[in-house]
Amino acid sequence: MQFTFHNPTKIIFGAGNLSRLGEVAGEYGKKALIATGGGSVRRSGAFDRAVESLKSAGIAWAECPGIEPNPRITSVARGADIARKEGCDMVIALGGGSVMDASKVISAAVLYDGDPWDMIRHGQDNVYVPAQALPVITVPTLAATGSETNCGAVITNTETKVKSFIQIPLLYPKVAIVDPELTVSVPKDQTAYGVCDLITHVTESYFNGVENTPLQDRIAEGVILTAMEWGPKAIADGADLEARAQVQWAASVALIGWVQIGTGAGYPVHMIEHTVSAYHDITHAAGLSIINPAWMRFAAKAHPTKFAQFARRVMGVTSGSDELSCALAGIDRFEVFLKSIGCPTKFSELGIGGEMVETYARETLRIINDGNGNLPGRPVMTEADIVAVLRAAL
Repeated sequence: MQFTFHNPTKIIFGAGNLSRLGEVAGEYGKKALIATGGGSVRRSGAFDRAVESLKSAGIAWAECPGIEPNPRITSVARGADIARKEGCDMVIALGGGSVMDASKVISAAVLYDGDPWDMIRHGQDNVYVPAQALPVITVPTLAATGSETNCGAVITNTETKVKSFIQIPLLYPKVAIVDPELTVSVPKDQTAYGVCDLITHVTESYFNGVENTPLQDRIAEGVILTAMEWGPKAIADGADLEARAQVQWAASVALIGWVQIGTGAGYPVHMIEHTVSAYHDITHAAGLSIINPAWMRFAAKAHPTKFAQFARRVMGVTSGSDELSCALAGIDRFEVFLKSIGCPTKFSELGIGGEMVETYARETLRIINDGNGNLPGRPVMTEADIVAVLRAAL
């Protein structure tokens, strides 16, 4: 196990901390671009409270509204243009994972004269790596992606039907103001998707990493168990602030880097889902909840021991004549959990058929591969493997 770890994002966690936004922003500039999504932050009153905090600290602001789920490169370009014209010197992401992802790329695009799509890995020979960006402050309103405390962003190009990512240290937010009160108005289905999303972040590194990372395993298992205990409570009663807080913290921890340290993990489930949602614009976590169990059954055949560990420690499986049967029993229980909180587990539930599975597989490998034509993961996946997993999920 070899690693270097550094996460510079300052976390201010706890109910009511949105009121500190102006105080925090004052450390980074005088005028903020506030990026928002489809309008829920205005309906909930969060936007007005954020603006009031900024005003009280003497911080001016401009807004980039309408960041879409599966945020588009056109919105990134639009946000960068607004920030330039308005003279903004920082970006505040007030919203869910899509808003936070877009805000990170906007922060670099503001200072780049070229096409911001150059920054996103999409199979091109030369990826532009930005060297400067405006400070970003994240204020998540949904417990899901963990984007508030990491340096990654996933962006979609609707013209080319490509959804891919950038992940560089420059894009770490300066501060994450994580206020669970902002999530109490999130609907049941989006709350459930958030639970699935955060769990999938953990299972990707848990199953795809190297051997002998016992501490990372235990952190991962703790995140999953916490999400499975408190997630259903938050879904059942959105006003349960304790449940909201526990799920919110689990989402942050899931992708803050602690679970992934030293694992060298690939993210095959995410890479495949990115392709599918690029074509169908489905909710990211809905795609994950469908692909992940199918991928697990494929991967368990190659490495049953780790999946059996998951079955015993997380899913409470006590039977099984061998490691593989124990592993598969655990995967079955995990899939039942996803169904119980309202997540889909088959593409047919979303009206997606099997006509394009070969295209999904081919496009996934075009965007990312190990140099030998395979998708990184444990085990690596050929195009035929990806097709088989997708067909199992239909």
